[in-house]
Amino acid sequence: MSIYKEIKTLHDDMRLWRQTLHQYPETAFEETKTAKFIVELLTSFGLEVHQGLGKTGVVASLSLGNSDKKIALRADMDALFIAEKNQFSYKSQHEGIMHACGHDGHSAMLLGAAHYLSTYADFNGTVYFIFQPAEEGRAGAKQMIEDGLFDLFPADCVFGLHNFPDIPAGHFAIKTGPMMAAFDCFEITLSGQATHAAMPHLGNDVFVATAQLINALQTIVSRNVDPADSAVLSITQIHGGNTWNALPESVLIRGTFRCFNQAVQQLITRRIKQLAQSTADSFSLSAQILINPENPGYPVTHNSPSATDIAINVAQQLVGSDQVNLNPVPSMGSEDFSFMLQEKPGCYVWLGNGSSEGDCLLHNPHYDFNDEILTVGASYWVKLVETILQ
Repeated sequence: MSIYKEIKTLHDDMRLWRQTLHQYPETAFEETKTAKFIVELLTSFGLEVHQGLGKTGVVASLSLGNSDKKIALRADMDALFIAEKNQFSYKSQHEGIMHACGHDGHSAMLLGAAHYLSTYADFNGTVYFIFQPAEEGRAGAKQMIEDGLFDLFPADCVFGLHNFPDIPAGHFAIKTGPMMAAFDCFEITLSGQATHAAMPHLGNDVFVATAQLINALQTIVSRNVDPADSAVLSITQIHGGNTWNALPESVLIRGTFRCFNQAVQQLITRRIKQLAQSTADSFSLSAQILINPENPGYPVTHNSPSATDIAINVAQQLVGSDQVNLNPVPSMGSEDFSFMLQEKPGCYVWLGNGSSEGDCLLHNPHYDFNDEILTVGASYWVKLVETILQ
C-alpha cells in the first residue's frame, strides 16, 4: 500500500477533524458551523476559499504552474435526522442528528488532501476542493450547480468518493457506468366522502382503495419493467384517520422508486399515475398524484469511461490491484453527485469502511466512520491530482 508518508503523519489531525465534525453534526442547508470549521482550516492551509454556493457550500482553489487543466474533488458534509446510539466520547452533541453516513470522514479526507497539496504540491494546473451541503435527499449538488459552481470553477472533470461498509477497509470498488440508482419519490392522496365506520355504504372507504392501490403498485416492477432491468418500488408511509369509528375523508400514501436508466424511470412514473387514477376512479374517489413533491429526484450516478480508467489506475497504484474491485454490483442507493456527473466527466468510487457487523450499516444509529481509512482516502485524492495534473 503506497500511502504518502506525509499523509500518514497527518492522520492524528484528520482523525481529530473527523471526530469534531461527528460531534457537532448539521443537516441539509444548515451546515453553518461545519462550513465555518472547514473554511478556517482551508484558510490556514493558505488556500483561496469561496462560500455561499448551495447556501452553505464551500469551494477552495489551489493553482500551480502554467497548465490550464482543472480538476474538482468533492466531499459531502451534511448529517442525518437520526438519534445516535453510540456511547464514545465524540458522539453527537446535537439531539436527534448524527453523521450516520460518514460525511464527516469524507470531509476530513478532503481536508487532508488539501493540506498535503498546499504544503507538498507537485502538480501543474488547478484543483478545486468542493465541500457540498445537503446530499441526503435535498440535492445540494444541484443547488451548487444552479448557483454557478462550474461557471466560477470550470473543472474539466469531477471526482467523488463514499465510504462503504462490508467492503474491506481500504479496498476500492470502481466501474464505468451506473454505480448508484436514480431516486424518485411519489405522493398519492385518495379522497372521498367521510362516513361512520358502521355505515360504509354512505361514503367511501379510502382504506380499501389504498390496499388495492398498494398491491397494484407492486406489480409495476414485476409486470411492467423488463426483467433484465433492475428496479425497486417501496411504499414507505400511509397516513389517514384519527379515530376508531370513522372512515376518513382521505388517505396519504408515500413511497420511492429506484432504477438505472431513464426509460425505466419514465415507465414507473407513468404507471404510478395510471394506477392511482384508475384505482381512484373504480372506488369513486379523487386522486392527487405528485412525483418528487418536496425535493428533486436524483439521476443515475453514471461514471464516464476515461475518468474511471484514471481512477482505477490511481487506486491500483495506491493499494494494489488485488484490493480494487472492478465489477461491483451497482447500489440501489442514490447520490446527488450524479448531478455533477451530468455536467462534467468524472468518477464516483467506493472506499471500504470494513465490516458492518454490529449494525454498523450506513444510516444506522450505531454507525461510525472508520478512521483507519482516512489516510487511504486522502492519498487517493492526492495521487489523482498528481496523475491528471502532470
